[in-house]
Amino acid sequence: MKTRITELFGIEHPIIQGGMHHVGLAEMAAAVSNAGGLGIITALTQPSPEALANEIARCKDMTDKPFGVNITFLPSLNAPDYPAIVKAVIDSGVKAVETAGNNPSAVLPYLKDAGVKVIHKCTAVRHALKAQSIGCDAVSVDGFECGGHPGEDDVPNFILLPRAADELEIPFVSSGGQADGRSLVASLAFGAEGMNMGTRFIATKEAPVHENVKQAILAASELDTRLVMRPLRNTERVLTNDAVERLLVKEKELGSDLKFEDIAAEVAGVYPRIMKEGDMDAGAWSCGMVAGLINDIPTCQELIDRIMAQAEEIITQRMGGMLKG
Repeated sequence: MKTRITELFGIEHPIIQGGMHHVGLAEMAAAVSNAGGLGIITALTQPSPEALANEIARCKDMTDKPFGVNITFLPSLNAPDYPAIVKAVIDSGVKAVETAGNNPSAVLPYLKDAGVKVIHKCTAVRHALKAQSIGCDAVSVDGFECGGHPGEDDVPNFILLPRAADELEIPFVSSGGQADGRSLVASLAFGAEGMNMGTRFIATKEAPVHENVKQAILAASELDTRLVMRPLRNTERVLTNDAVERLLVKEKELGSDLKFEDIAAEVAGVYPRIMKEGDMDAGAWSCGMVAGLINDIPTCQELIDRIMAQAEEIITQRMGGMLKG
């Protein structure tokens, strides 16, 4: 399938693996890229720019296909060394970067000068238009369904994607609720040029996470996610567990007086315990409503091949048959 996204990133299929904390390692990115999509290494999972460079090198040992790096710009008193991270990406020869969080305008000139294509994650059309105006090559439009941070507007993709198509000139991909060929065809119908998947890729054989995490996704339905940190205007969609339910009680009791310190035990530094050790009640971890559509743990190759075959069948046979009357 050829779209502006496949052309932009030099990939076979219009499927991107979103950056995910403690999931976007070399094994994950290489598996997606080898299957024809665009795999993404998560920069901030690495402890240093030097470690990121090593992770990129590891990925290059596993694939000769294009892959990218996610750089999330966080508001922080002790911000990561973003200039060094960007330098590591450029010096390693990576030609695709997914940015997220705060405005990436400070680093865009360096990335553009190095020939790096930038796709920015956005949860609102106004944010996507801003990304377009500062020179991003593409955007990922994240609907309310998505795992992680869906923003504060609560607009689902059935509305958000066609709104983006009405406003944007640069290509965009859908994100949030994407799982199969039906998702891809629907996204294309809404004007997207491909789709970004996160939660679906965690439930694959190559995902470098504990088996408990994969089984938790398989066991979950679309009703098993929760929105946390809303009072802090840093909303995150997570899979419910004991820690999450405790967190929600705190939020309800403290209301507008809630501070991050009040919920730090449930959200700060918990990812290694969950993703590596499989302690599923250690704290809150990002998971999309799409869990309700995930029923197996295939390889990335099997998953992407299945998505593309289903999409082709829907377009050429099911919809084609409808047009023929």
